[in-house]
Amino acid sequence: MASSKEYLDFILEQLSDLDEVSYRAMMGEYIIYYRGKVVGGIYDDRFLVKPTKSAVAMMPDTNRELPYEGAKEMLLVDDVDSKEFLIKLLEAMYEELPAPKKKK
Repeated sequence: MASSKEYLDFILEQLSDLDEVSYRAMMGEYIIYYRGKVVGGIYDDRFLVKPTKSAVAMMPDTNRELPYEGAKEMLLVDDVDSKEFLIKLLEAMYEELPAPKKKK
């Protein structure tokens, strides 16, 4: 099942107070970037983020889920209705995320 544009728009609106949030459509799903780094994505209308130390600390009881078959587990963000929480989450994760790979 592909993710809906409406769910993407909802998540982007929740993150609208942050600068440099972008996305890329990929096979019916959406990869979410913050300041050029991949933080996670929208898969089957679920917002999943990389399991960084800060993300795990902020959501210790959340489910780990597979975005798609064969992928690494990611953290399900349950509290998508709280703009404040989502902003704090991405800001906390940023330093722990790998730098984007250089294009050849």
